[in-house]
Amino acid sequence: MATNFVDRVVLHVRAGHGGHGVASVHREKFKPLGGPDGGNGGKGGSVILEVDPQSTTLLEYHRSPQRVAPNGRPGAGDERNGADGEDLVLPVPEGTVVKDSRGEVLADLIGAGARFVAANGGRGGLGNKALASPRRKAPGFALLGEPGDESDITLELKTLADVALIGYPSAGKSSLVSVMSAAKPKIADYPFTTLVPNLGVVTAGSQRYTIADVPGLIPGASQGKGLGLEFLRHVERCSVLVHVVDCATLEPGRDPLSDLDVIEQELAEYVADDSLGGKPLSERTRIVVLNKADVPDARELAELVRPDLEARGLEVHIVSAVAHTGLKELSFSLAAHVDRARAEIESSITPQRIVVRPQAVDDSGFTIRKEMHGTDEVFRIIGERPTRWVRQTDFANDEAVGYLADRLARLGVEEELFKAGAVPGSTVLIGPADNAVVFDWEPTMATGAELLGPRGTDLRLDVDGGRATRAQKRLEFHRRKDAQREAREELDAERKAGLWTDRDPAVVDSDE
Repeated sequence: MATNFVDRVVLHVRAGHGGHGVASVHREKFKPLGGPDGGNGGKGGSVILEVDPQSTTLLEYHRSPQRVAPNGRPGAGDERNGADGEDLVLPVPEGTVVKDSRGEVLADLIGAGARFVAANGGRGGLGNKALASPRRKAPGFALLGEPGDESDITLELKTLADVALIGYPSAGKSSLVSVMSAAKPKIADYPFTTLVPNLGVVTAGSQRYTIADVPGLIPGASQGKGLGLEFLRHVERCSVLVHVVDCATLEPGRDPLSDLDVIEQELAEYVADDSLGGKPLSERTRIVVLNKADVPDARELAELVRPDLEARGLEVHIVSAVAHTGLKELSFSLAAHVDRARAEIESSITPQRIVVRPQAVDDSGFTIRKEMHGTDEVFRIIGERPTRWVRQTDFANDEAVGYLADRLARLGVEEELFKAGAVPGSTVLIGPADNAVVFDWEPTMATGAELLGPRGTDLRLDVDGGRATRAQKRLEFHRRKDAQREAREELDAERKAGLWTDRDPAVVDSDE
């Protein structure tokens, strides 16, 4: 069944990749090597969801679920930086809930202009101009741009209304909305006339509130029968639920009390989204409206069942949408209930506290985990900075690989690998499990001066209580020496096992 209303879609979003930095050398007349002048790459565009008051459905994303932001431009010589990719802003209706692939709520977009960054653009790589330093005056490499985020998200539209009209098909819900507000929904005398929630604004004295007609509730709606499961989510935000009961129905086996019990059962079985902070549907304020009182038999039946409904503690109104009777009392009663619900919500809202969590002094920014891949022992480096550095490295450039090794060494990766039990030749993984970079680790050959600490400091003066004992220092020294010896022996063994192709002089003479 075709419809122009879509309230749930799965959207695949991908942010733009960052542009690569460039390695360039400035050249001019009489100055062929004027220093590095490579520019930085531009940042990739992000994918952003923004509430647009003019948007009412997710139909556009149902038809085109793939959304990709533009990439950043690469840098160029003469210190020219690449342009940033433009952000891709996707308009969504107010009340859209964003969930990840596991069903966890990422954002609840309420209010015009509310935004959520669904995918962050990748950062651009640095050019060799930005990488130059007094120690590395002319870098012959640049950093690559980072890839943008990519994920599947679910968008669900939950109608923002104060009052929800619920009940069997053709009970007169759309007629009530049309006479109580300026909304003009489709009205006909056959079931499932309403295929989309109709929203209207009601004014009762100085009070204004919104009212929604939620279609498609029949027995089994909470399990997906009919249209109920598709539209029950639209009552999750409503504070007041109004049961619209058809007192003039001619269907056998139906009466106001049984209709009410069936809909109540569906509300109790429907599992609302707890992460949005709303009450269960069965605990919200409920009012019963006995409709079509302009029909004599319906009026008589409404007066007959009214005492039974009030005995259950329910507020009952007898109305006629056609004759416009009982609507004023109903309107002001709903306004009072909405006002109390709003006051309760405001009193339950607590000011958001800003929690500052500074990084621990001894936090290195990464962890090393030992894993077993079959019979092989590997060491996985987990951390944002090492992973980012690996993504930025051009492994076809030896100087870039050396720069990566220097960065990892300064971060303390080598020390932690020693502590984790890594030995020369151990397999080291950096990056995500599905796309990690694999290294055969070889420790750096330290000569001794590096162990004294930075210039102007003396590790022997540390009195923080964590200084190693002489026996521990001796043990660490011998461990390093053993590792260096093993590395040298392995390199020497590889050199001796090589295939040498020097030609025999005797063979050369015989050929000549």
